[in-house]
Amino acid sequence: MRTRHRSAALLTALALAALTGCGAHVAEDGKGDAAKASGSGRYPVTIENCGTKTTYDKAPRRVVTNDVGIADIMFALGLEDHMAGYVMPAYRGRIDAVAWKDAYGKVPWLSKKAITKEIALDARADLVFAGWNYGFGEDSDVTPASLKKLGIGSYVLTESCRNGTDGGQGSARGVMPPLDALYTDLKTLGKIFDVEDRADALIATYRKQVADAQAKAPKDGERPSVFLYDGGQDKPLTSGRFAGPHDIITKAGGDHVMKDLKDTWTTVGWETVVERDPDVIVINDYGTPTAEQKKSFLKSYAPLKNVSAVKNNRIYVMDYADLVESPRNPAAVTALSGYLRDVRGH
Repeated sequence: MRTRHRSAALLTALALAALTGCGAHVAEDGKGDAAKASGSGRYPVTIENCGTKTTYDKAPRRVVTNDVGIADIMFALGLEDHMAGYVMPAYRGRIDAVAWKDAYGKVPWLSKKAITKEIALDARADLVFAGWNYGFGEDSDVTPASLKKLGIGSYVLTESCRNGTDGGQGSARGVMPPLDALYTDLKTLGKIFDVEDRADALIATYRKQVADAQAKAPKDGERPSVFLYDGGQDKPLTSGRFAGPHDIITKAGGDHVMKDLKDTWTTVGWETVVERDPDVIVINDYGTPTAEQKKSFLKSYAPLKNVSAVKNNRIYVMDYADLVESPRNPAAVTALSGYLRDVRGH
């Protein structure tokens, strides 16, 4: 992007912020100034996201998303006409086998790297939908606060809401069970974009899909213990109780061995994995190392040789897009449930 282009975009964004606030206001009293505006239809609407109330005068028209699960949410709701583009590494999930694959071809793929403020400005975004560690982070200076200074609104992925359990703002994330986070985002975005009926229909479909899988899943006393392996050799990156894999494992009939970790994605020591001796290891498949390389490491890493999952070759591969918060989670529950039934011989 040329410097002159960036400067023009910045000035335009700041001017819009001063004049209109991009159609959204942080609501100090639960209603905000927009509540005083006249007009037909359902607007203004006030929503709460990660503890912050925001009032919208109208539906955002130029949304930029970061990462595959977040784009999936918008597309599943049929909101591609409200998007200016998406940011997503090419390895972050298959997009050719989902019901909304046509939307991926219709909406511009803005970058295969991390989202930046320049990308949002170039796209003339009025809203960035991302999450903490899913595009938002102080290190990159892409945060709701920094975007607000440019006149750009933000919506934070509910799975990634910071919970303050590690002191102050902190980095620990997760405020509700992962599938509840998905349903919350669908419901809230349905309100923001006036597609509540569509959101309710999706939620009902997903709840039934999960309930059907649960009905066939191994029961208490037969539930195999499961460890989620994202990657890492010195220390494994895994899922705590607030990341998607926790609910996927639990609803599928497994016992999540790291359910006591009050965070989303976090690292643990290998000694903890050995001590908890999982019956099954689920590999999160994305990028490099590949799933096969991760599997080879697990099988060759001496401290794990007596862990049940490794000893019995019970290592199951799932796609990244199935495991982060996304509309693919319910199908992931169904798929894993089938594998866990096989493990238990049902």
